[in-house]
Amino acid sequence: MEMKKEQKQAIIESGKQYFRSIIIPNHLKNLDKLHLSSFDINPFLINYLAALGDAQPISLAKALVYPRILDTGLSNSFGQNIQVFISQLQEVVGGASGIDGIDIEFIDAIDGRRKYCQCKAGPKTINKDDITTILSHFKYLLYKSRLDRMGLQFEDLVVGVLYGEKENLSTFYKAIDTHYPVLCGADFWMHLTGDENFYHRLAKAFGEVVDEDGINGSALILAKVEEIAEEIREKVGVSSPLFR
Repeated sequence: MEMKKEQKQAIIESGKQYFRSIIIPNHLKNLDKLHLSSFDINPFLINYLAALGDAQPISLAKALVYPRILDTGLSNSFGQNIQVFISQLQEVVGGASGIDGIDIEFIDAIDGRRKYCQCKAGPKTINKDDITTILSHFKYLLYKSRLDRMGLQFEDLVVGVLYGEKENLSTFYKAIDTHYPVLCGADFWMHLTGDENFYHRLAKAFGEVVDEDGINGSALILAKVEEIAEEIREKVGVSSPLFR
């Protein structure tokens, strides 16, 4: 059964608030802190590229800044603070589980059974030790289910990965998936809400926060690129072919 419209909207609003209060401020803070010294680069290579005349300082600065800001830094911030969003999600679906190792409990919109779910951020966000921890929690819950006659089945214990594609899951997730279902990205949100488009609606909503709050991200990033380009110019020297 599909989740109520009000509940789905509450998840979207919670997600937007998560981005507004946690992700965007952290992202802008990390951007502001970036300097040439923030990057693990070989200063000899900068001068080498400058001497060849193959790259302008602005291009070198973009090559340094864009991957950090648009990929790694943002993904790390999302993963490190995901518990905040999970807590908000708990409120929408009925509160925290109260069972050790389980983040949320929900009625699966596909099969109608209650699921006991441990949530994770993305397809690469667990390590080898997490396999043992997750399997131990699930094994104990199955044992307790038999004692209490809860009628749990293996497929009722799931790992919910909030974003990503199934084929991109790490080998650690795949090891868990041989024992218990790992629901990833759109699949997870489909089981939770019953709405096959919800994953994409949620992703779009995150982007809407930037427009709603009037954040000119492009200008901020370009200003940082110019700042680091100037640092490169200072290191290379004004006699470089780059400035002719």
